[in-house]
Amino acid sequence: MKTGHRILWVIMLLSIQVQAQDSLLKVGDKIITLKEVVVLSNMDVPGFIKRIQLDTSFYRAFKNLHELNYTALNDVRMLDKKGSVEASLESKTEQKYQNGCREMTVREEKTSGKMKDKHGEWNYTTMEMYAGLFFTDGKICGENNSVSQAELNLKNKRGLEKHKEQLKMLFFNPGRKIPGIPFIGDKINIYEEPMSALYEYVLDMENYKGENCYVFRIAALPDLPPSSQNDIVINKVETWFNPTDMRIMARRYDLSYRAGVYDFDVQMDVEMTSLGELLVPSLLRYTGNWKVALKKRERGIFTATLFGFSK
Repeated sequence: MKTGHRILWVIMLLSIQVQAQDSLLKVGDKIITLKEVVVLSNMDVPGFIKRIQLDTSFYRAFKNLHELNYTALNDVRMLDKKGSVEASLESKTEQKYQNGCREMTVREEKTSGKMKDKHGEWNYTTMEMYAGLFFTDGKICGENNSVSQAELNLKNKRGLEKHKEQLKMLFFNPGRKIPGIPFIGDKINIYEEPMSALYEYVLDMENYKGENCYVFRIAALPDLPPSSQNDIVINKVETWFNPTDMRIMARRYDLSYRAGVYDFDVQMDVEMTSLGELLVPSLLRYTGNWKVALKKRERGIFTATLFGFSK
C-alpha cells in the first residue's frame, strides 16, 4: 500500500473511532451520556427525554386492562425475618369485559398461613395493595379510562386509597414529585435540581428479548458523600423502549429509604406485550421489605402473570 493511501486509511479509521465514542449532551439540568450506538443513530435526544418525562403509554397500558378479557396467575408470598414463607396466596383469576363492564372470577385459589383473617380480610397491607391493583370486587361499570395526568392526585383520598394513589404516582411517573409522603416528596423529583445533580443518565441501545430497544438508565452517582446518599430514594430506574414507536417495553425499579418513622427497600420489574395496537402489562414482579410506625414489618414477594388477552 502506498504511503499516501496508508495515511488516508488511518485517518478514516480514526474518524470512525471518534464518531463512535460515547458522547455527553446537556438537556435542561441533566448531563446525558449517549452510548456510541445512540450517537450514530442521530436520535433527537432532547425530544426523547421530554417524551419520557411526559409519557402516558405506561399508564395507558394498565388502563387497557380495564377494557379486556384476560387471565392472571397471582403468586404472593409473605416472609418472616429469616426469609421463610409465613403466608402465601396462589390463585388464577379471569376477567371478562362486556358492555362497558368488567368482572373478575376466581378460578383457583390456595392460601397458607394467616394471609386472611377470620372475616376473610387480608392480614397484610402488601396483599391489600396487590388486591387493590389487580383484583376486582363485583361488577365495575362506566369507568373513566382516560390517562389524564390530572387523575393522579390525592384530593379527597385517605388511608389505603391515598397510599394506593401515591404508589401509582411513583409507579407510572417515576422521578416526579409526589406530595404527601413525609420526608421524601422532593427527593423523588430526580429530573430537576437539586436532585438531578445526584444522578447519572445514560441512553443506550441493546437487545431485549430478541428486539433491539433503546434503554434509558437513571442511577444515583457512585461514591456520593453520606450527606447526599441520605437524599437518595430512587436508586435506579431502567426503561426499555421500542425504537419504532417509542412505546415502553419494560421497566425496572430499585427504591429504598430509611427515615425515623418508616423505611423501605423495594425492587419491581414490569414487562409489556401487545394485543394488536394495544400495549398491556404481561408480567409484574415485586420484592419488598418495609416498615411503618405502628405496623408490623412486612417482607413480601409477588408475581402477577397476565395472558390470554382478547377484546
